Amino acid sequence: MKNIVVGTAGHIDHGKTALVKALTGIDADRLAEEKRRGITIDLGFAHLDLTPDIRLGFVDVPGHERFVKNMLAGVGGIDLVLFVVAADESIKPQTREHFDICRLLGIPRGIVALTKCDLVDRDILELVRMEVEELVAGSFLAGAPIVPVSSVTGAGLDDLRGELARAASAVPEKNAGGHFRLPIDRVFSIRGFGTVATGTLISGSVTRDQEVELYPAGRRLRVRGVQVHGSASDRARAGQRTAVNLADIEPAEIARGDMLGEPGRFHPVTHLDARLDLLPSAKPLKHRAPVHFHAGTAEIEAEVRLLEGRSALQPGASAWVRIVLRRPAPILPGDRFIVRMFSPVITIGGGVIADIGGHRYRASDDPAARLAVLASPDSAARVALLVREQEFGMSLADLVARTGLTAREVAAAAAKAPLAAIGEWYVDRAWMQSARQRMVEAVREFHRKNPLLPGIPRQELRGGAPQFVLDALLAEAKDLAAEGEIVRARTHRVVLREDEEQARAKIEGAFERAGLAVPALAEVLAQSGVEPARARSILQILLRERRLVRVSDDLVFHHAAIAQLKESLAARKGQRFAVPDFKEWTGISRKYAIPLLEFLDRERVTRRDADQRVVL
Repeated sequence: MKNIVVGTAGHIDHGKTALVKALTGIDADRLAEEKRRGITIDLGFAHLDLTPDIRLGFVDVPGHERFVKNMLAGVGGIDLVLFVVAADESIKPQTREHFDICRLLGIPRGIVALTKCDLVDRDILELVRMEVEELVAGSFLAGAPIVPVSSVTGAGLDDLRGELARAASAVPEKNAGGHFRLPIDRVFSIRGFGTVATGTLISGSVTRDQEVELYPAGRRLRVRGVQVHGSASDRARAGQRTAVNLADIEPAEIARGDMLGEPGRFHPVTHLDARLDLLPSAKPLKHRAPVHFHAGTAEIEAEVRLLEGRSALQPGASAWVRIVLRRPAPILPGDRFIVRMFSPVITIGGGVIADIGGHRYRASDDPAARLAVLASPDSAARVALLVREQEFGMSLADLVARTGLTAREVAAAAAKAPLAAIGEWYVDRAWMQSARQRMVEAVREFHRKNPLLPGIPRQELRGGAPQFVLDALLAEAKDLAAEGEIVRARTHRVVLREDEEQARAKIEGAFERAGLAVPALAEVLAQSGVEPARARSILQILLRERRLVRVSDDLVFHHAAIAQLKESLAARKGQRFAVPDFKEWTGISRKYAIPLLEFLDRERVTRRDADQRVVL
């Protein structure tokens, strides 16, 4: 069955709730105060199986100016607006404000109901029709059906149902395959069940026993049960009025404006880049003006910053802006929003979110050009831009959170873009080529400055890049060879000059002649015949070739002495001994004995046991 969400809109006391009740038989006024005062204060809900294939879910919103923020909490997820104008009063202030809100939120279609037609004659009814046509001219309601009805006599209700059926048939179904997102508009408790949260499911689906996350709090919850339009269901899908029974949380811990979504999928944000349309009826909007920001079911205090160097946005104009929220919210690109003046609180504009990354603009940047790409329907261009802006690329998970696309959609977009995939990580191909060339040049420069060293340490090449990005760059750099933690040019070979060969022989010979009573390392290097830097490089060559063995920072032994020591200990396998015994066997002082024994422990030749050791 196709599920269509219909929102009512119109001035206070123009008969929205009565019309919904006449169509569905359900009284959407649920609060005692609403019954007593005869007006809708908060959101009301009803449903109607219009045909065997179409179910309408009605969101009845308040019309009074004081309750417009409640109206905004319900209108965000609707597919079709039922725009109500009372024939005996015609167009009133909240008629215009509700119309502006519906237009700014991009609601694609609707029907106009002229209510209370039983209270006026034909001439007045025709005059009201003309006034409505003038109001909606050039908007999404231009040419929409205008149906006179009476909730008291029932006149016109069948005609209205017919128009609703035709309009609903043209509404595309919401994406049940997208990410699960349920903006919460009501929270309450039911005895025996616990906490229940309701909303209009704007994408994806939710099932009983599914784990969800409460945003922006970041709390993981379990769905104990699901209801769709008041009836228990195993699954709720996009476009349905949904109630979820949540385990292990109290109603006071959830608020209207929160959202239930897939765990770990979204990043609540405070900086939003958007295209803002200012209503012609608004006053000029200054840079850094405070506003009330409405998106989904959330209302948040915010600041509007103009991005194109303007000091103010003029009425009826449009501009790229940054909206800075006072608290984080789970907003995605493509979400529509409304802004209202801080005081007096009236609707002044709205638009659509283009980016949620809080990109830092420099003086030379062109925010309009950048955001035009991110607001375009070209997902490949959007993904490519976001990846290109990050020095080392982006993960698939971060791209999903940043764009709102599914993992499959991101992968498909990346395949069409000039990007390279490293597992679930994407980098710009041009950057890859440039980084690879820089890396080759860095290795060559290192060899030029350090001809006696085998190569440059990996970490010096890596910089801030993830290790797997460096590995991918090295795999494609045919001129380079990676050997353990060293990277070298494939053509590089260490070639010693005559004085370096002589120094090498002096250094090795000094340790070879010393046996286990080795001289001080600094002393040997100082007597090598070459300057200290080259002497240290020659030492590293001997260590790398295992001609010498480093036992500690200051002690180096010839490999033959170490081999002879290991051989002598092998003849004592299983024997227990103490440090004095070892000194007696080797004829060395404690200065050498302790570091050598610790080295032998590391080499698994001996094992320490309290104050003694065992030969393994």
